[in-house]
Amino acid sequence: MSPNPLDRFRLDNRTALVTGARREIGRAIALALAGVGARLAIHHAGTAEEARDADAVVREIGQSGGTARAFAADFAEDDAGRRLADAVSAWAPVDILVLNASIEIHEAWDSIPRGHFDRQVAVNLRSPLELMQALVPAMTERGWGRVVTIGSVQQERPHPQMLVYAGAKAAQLNWAWNLARQLGGRGVTVNNLAPGAILTARNKTQMASEGAALVQRIPAGRLGTPDDLVGAALLLCSDAGAYINGANLFVDGGRVVA
Repeated sequence: MSPNPLDRFRLDNRTALVTGARREIGRAIALALAGVGARLAIHHAGTAEEARDADAVVREIGQSGGTARAFAADFAEDDAGRRLADAVSAWAPVDILVLNASIEIHEAWDSIPRGHFDRQVAVNLRSPLELMQALVPAMTERGWGRVVTIGSVQQERPHPQMLVYAGAKAAQLNWAWNLARQLGGRGVTVNNLAPGAILTARNKTQMASEGAALVQRIPAGRLGTPDDLVGAALLLCSDAGAYINGANLFVDGGRVVA
């Protein structure tokens, strides 16, 4: 009997760390990875509300027969990425790193205060770099690893009030390309998954005022949902996507080409 091609999506005996996994896109990806057998480290930023949300994700995975644990780390703090990497690695070696956590602050480019700039850079770039520095070398030693950065259509079509966020997403894509070239021959792939207009709690207010006009520019004719990211994430995190490296995969209903 021929092997089942869907077996290549299985992640049994693999451990995945998904940052910002307590809700929305991170949660959807974490549940999907757990559904194909991965052990999940559910990261959240550490507030009481986030801890409750992360614990709910852990319970949902457990009720489905999977294994998960919540980990708190505020990426705005110094060495947060390294401390999170140490904590998760003490629980289980990390094979899959999904860099989803981010913050965006809407404001005019000519009045961005230093504090807002520093916080966005820390959360969106500095802590993710620390995580990669701490976790990827062990992946290369084992000869297998997946890094998926969650980008944004903003990296190509920046919103005028998201100068820092959009710039950080463009830098993150550059990092993915850079590291893909360096690590691809060592069993580790690095890819960027770029959502378009995904309806989430964070952008609910913005979508209420801009959503109808935005839909007119999306060939799919609708806003996306967190679950729309799941299929692409499973591909990039599994053996099914082993020959995909350095990709920038838009999940945006065709907006980038409209």
